[in-house]
Amino acid sequence: MKVTVEAPQFDPDVKLIEFIEKKLNKLEQFYDKIIHADVFLKLEPNNKPENKIVEVLISVPGDEFIVKKNTKSFEEGTDVCVQSLERVLKKRKEKLRARIA
Repeated sequence: MKVTVEAPQFDPDVKLIEFIEKKLNKLEQFYDKIIHADVFLKLEPNNKPENKIVEVLISVPGDEFIVKKNTKSFEEGTDVCVQSLERVLKKRKEKLRARIA
């Protein structure tokens, strides 16, 4: 799976990019037909501690899924997004199996 990380407001650290790629690649365990993932990292201009936005777009044949989370860190946001996408991909796989059966 191809993973693209975009952060228009800052330059993300290499460790952060590797962390995101590692987490997203685990999604292939649940759905093996993922084409690519686009990750957008943004900073909200406020003084709140939860000012980090992680938005993940996953493309699969015939569909796209988008998850967006506000958290205290980009790592935490990535974890929460991956958990949400895991549930979505499992549901999609079950629906496809139901159609075949």
